[in-house]
Amino acid sequence: QVQLVESGGGLVQPGGSLRLSCRVSRFTLNYYAIGWFRQGPGKEREGLSCIGLSDGTTYYSDSVKGRFAISRDYAKTTVFLQMNSLKPEDAAVYYCATDRFMRCGSHFLTRTDFGSWGQGTQVTVSS
Repeated sequence: QVQLVESGGGLVQPGGSLRLSCRVSRFTLNYYAIGWFRQGPGKEREGLSCIGLSDGTTYYSDSVKGRFAISRDYAKTTVFLQMNSLKPEDAAVYYCATDRFMRCGSHFLTRTDFGSWGQGTQVTVSS
């Protein structure tokens, strides 16, 4: 079973930046992409971005395009989410997720039943 561990959350002022990390272990064959999701208080879980592990293909939701950037450190099996120009509405618990045979694209961000989720990391945006 793939294990995902997020880190890097915290308190940041509006306009500030944070870099989240998703460390992946126990990878087996047929895992092609990892994505970032978030769930704010009283809101549904929202897909933000994904990245292809072999070719680096990326995809972003409209809500974060231009402000967030996803990347991977292939050697360390870590996926990052650089978040800039943070807004109060970005406050949420951020999760990474993956599943077998899922490639990065719009469909990845709309899926909810991934086989592997991390425990989440809290991001608070407040002055």
